[in-house]
This record gives sequence, structure tokens and C-alpha cells, in this order.
Amino acid sequence: MASGDGQQSQALTKPAFSEVQASALVESIFGLKVFKVQPLPSYDDQNFHVYISRTKDTADGPTEYVLKINNTESSKNPDLIEVQSHSIMFLQAAGFPTASIYHTKGDNVTSLMSVDNGSETKSYLVRLMTYLPGRPIAEISISPQLLYEIGRLAAKLDKTLEKFRHPKLSALRRENFIWNLKNVPLLEKYLYALDQNRNRKIVEQVIQLFKDEVMTKLNQFRECINHGDLNDYNILIEPSSNSAVYRVSGILDFNDMSYGYYVFEVAITIMYMMIESKAPIQVGGHVLAGFESIIPLTAVERGALFLLVCSRFCQSLVIAAYSCQLHPENKEYLMISAKTGWKHLQQMFDMGQKAVEEIWFETAKSYDSGISL
Repeated sequence: MASGDGQQSQALTKPAFSEVQASALVESIFGLKVFKVQPLPSYDDQNFHVYISRTKDTADGPTEYVLKINNTESSKNPDLIEVQSHSIMFLQAAGFPTASIYHTKGDNVTSLMSVDNGSETKSYLVRLMTYLPGRPIAEISISPQLLYEIGRLAAKLDKTLEKFRHPKLSALRRENFIWNLKNVPLLEKYLYALDQNRNRKIVEQVIQLFKDEVMTKLNQFRECINHGDLNDYNILIEPSSNSAVYRVSGILDFNDMSYGYYVFEVAITIMYMMIESKAPIQVGGHVLAGFESIIPLTAVERGALFLLVCSRFCQSLVIAAYSCQLHPENKEYLMISAKTGWKHLQQMFDMGQKAVEEIWFETAKSYDSGISL
């Protein structure tokens, strides 16, 4: 779930194309014959599930795609979208279940389209990607084994992206990007969206702790490129040959990619895996064990993990409340994390760092003892 860089209002930036218009875009920009188009849920971009008709030229290709129309603010940064698109292709070539990107008729990965509505002209970056199979892990009860595998996946993504090269890679240094974990202090500008209650007090405490205990240690964290949004709707799963066991079949939404740190990725992943869990505090140890099987954290990084998970809860909850004021019509989607998020954040705060870490670290340690989950 992405938001634009900087503090621009999202109120007028989200695209509002009809299904007929979306169909016309696919045919004019990508040269595919559209059979059916359906809208998909989205945060501040617009996505469509596109079914294409078989033709002589597309007889062997996929028949289902996702048309992604970036909001006007994101569309002002084509270098960023290009880097994200090439990273998706890079990861797919490395064996990850990411989408293929369908090139435009001009053989580009994106197309900038301008729309004149009479009073102003708005520009939107458009991409077409293959539709990935599977269903979101939010729809199942996640086993410890799958949590472990998702932790490994998060670490493998960051590890593989170390080798990613692109002439515009610096576009991923998104200094004021509200979803980058190092920018937690920017949440202060949105606190007015919260009621004056305990939730707001907890957020204020987390922001202050972040300033005191994380900002002062950033130079001790190991830097990398983060996916930044491995939430329970961005990871797709399918039953494996043993139908009781699931495997990851798709990784979605690279819009939050930016330079960050290894510990950011595991913290973000833990937070989102907690959302739907019936035993949320137990989640962190399994994800951490998987992550550390690829990238062991340093003592400093481990010491920041609890506060970073709390901080990601705050980012998700505060920005959701703020966005609901701008887009009340999209409230159901925007508040997905909030349904249980406040409860989990309060529970973590009530238990305290020491008690939560003890559960996480002991669970992670159990994997070192040869326990196979």
C-alpha cells in the first residue's frame, strides 16, 4: 500500500478511469484485444484485472493481466517507476514469482498518458503486468512453517537486490517517502487524523522513542534495497503437491521500494504477518528465524526490532486514518490493517519490549536447535 513521496494531498491524485477507458488503454498502448476488464482494490493508484482475447499474435502468451495506472503524483517520477519495473523483471529472472511486464507497442515498460479534462491536463504512467495465480495469505490461517518461509523470502529479496543495477537506481533514495521506516517522525504531521485517546498517546510515544533510540543508530544498520510492503495481500499462495502445505506463488506491489535496511524489511514483514494472526505475538519469532537463516541480524539491529515493528504499526494506522478523511469511499480497503492493528499495537506496548523479545528470540533460537517446522 503505497503513498506518494512528499506531503502532497492525495485527494485529487488517484486515477478514476472507467472499465471502458481501461480497455481502450490496453488496446491502444499495448496492442492487445481486450475481452473483459474488472477493477481491483487499490490504495492510491488504480488497478484493473484484464482478460485478453486470443489472436494469432498472442496465441502462446498469457490471457490475464493487471493494468496499473499510477496516480498523478507518482507519475511525476518516471525514473522511480522505471527502476521498480526493471527490478521486478530482475527478480523474475532470478527465480522469484514476480509478474512479467508486457512492453508497449513502442517497446517500453511504461507509457505516460495525458488526459485533458477541459480545465487541466493530468498525466498518468501506465503499465501492464501478467496476472499472478494464487490467493492472498490474508485468506488463510498461516502456519509457523509458512511464516518461516515468508521470513526467508523477505531476506532473499533483499539479498538478491544487492546485485540489481540500473542507471537510475538513485531514484530509490526517497528521502521524504512517508512509508520508509526511517521517516516515522513525519507521522507527526498526520496525528490530527486520530482521536484524542490512548491510541494517539501510544503513537506519540513510539515517535519519540524512534527519535531517541532508532534515529541515533541508523548508521549502525546495514543498508539495502527494501521491497518495503510485504503485507498479507501482497504475498500470494497456492497449495503445493501436498494440499495441506502452501507455497508462495506471487509477490505483488513494488511501489514502496526504496533504500532502507535489512532490519526494516523483517520488521515490516513481522508487522503485516501479525495482522490476521490469532496469536500475533508468536509470529515474530518464526518470521525472524526464516529471515536470519539467510541474513542474521546484528545485536544492534535485533535490539531495534521491537520498536521498528511498533513503528510500522503506527505508520499503517495513522496514514490509514488520514487517507480515510481524503477518500471515505475507499474506507473498507484503507482500514484493512486497522481492524486488528490497534489491538496488536496496544498488546505489544502493554507487554513491553523485554517480554516480546523473549518470545521472538526464543522461538527463533528453537530453529537453531534442529526443530524443523
